[in-house]
Amino acid sequence: MTTLNHFGQPIGDEVSGWKTRPLPERITLEGQYCRLEPLDVNKHSESLFDAWHSIDDDRDWTYFSIDRPATQHDCDTYITKISSLKDPLYFAVIDKATLRAIGGVSLMRLDPVNGVAEIGWVNWSPLMKRSRFGTEAIYLLLTYLFDKLGYRRCEWKCNSLNEASNLAAKRFGFQFEGTFRQAMLTKGHNRDTCWYSMLDGEWAPIRTAFKHWLNAENFTPEGEQKQKLESFRVAIR
Repeated sequence: MTTLNHFGQPIGDEVSGWKTRPLPERITLEGQYCRLEPLDVNKHSESLFDAWHSIDDDRDWTYFSIDRPATQHDCDTYITKISSLKDPLYFAVIDKATLRAIGGVSLMRLDPVNGVAEIGWVNWSPLMKRSRFGTEAIYLLLTYLFDKLGYRRCEWKCNSLNEASNLAAKRFGFQFEGTFRQAMLTKGHNRDTCWYSMLDGEWAPIRTAFKHWLNAENFTPEGEQKQKLESFRVAIR
């Protein structure tokens, strides 16, 4: 039913008992295969530099507004700068088997008054590609936002030409909302930005699908998935 005010005008449904939510904190989020640690230059810069340079070219940095740090000194400077920020709030992705940082991600555009945050600066190294780490890292952030902090909405935004990021958003269960044309300039080039979202009311079945997919029984001894994340989500729905 449409809610009407005393003028007979349609308005949004009342959100009873809503209170400003806490801001995300610099805490460690533990998973089965990886954990997220607050980004720290002394703990993570060396291993992140190695991970980002485990490929000979810069193709993984095409859609970022910055270039890959060319030297360890550049990496130290970059991580020192961003690790002190509160928004974006950066995390390093740690491989629990090797205890080394293999990627980074952030919570950003934090809006605790309305319970909204964005997952951004998703910077996986080649060591994370086609592995369980990236999926579990996103699962840990979504669990933290929705289950621990009680947020209402999580956003995902990406360059409209970044096929991998657009596919990832859909795979994780985010809903496409539209394209903001000529939203910004990136490295001197136009960027149209695709917007995706996930709402708290959509999270429960998505969370269950993540859990099924991350279960060790869903993987072969070689680490290959037996069933896709999307198929779990479809089955649950």
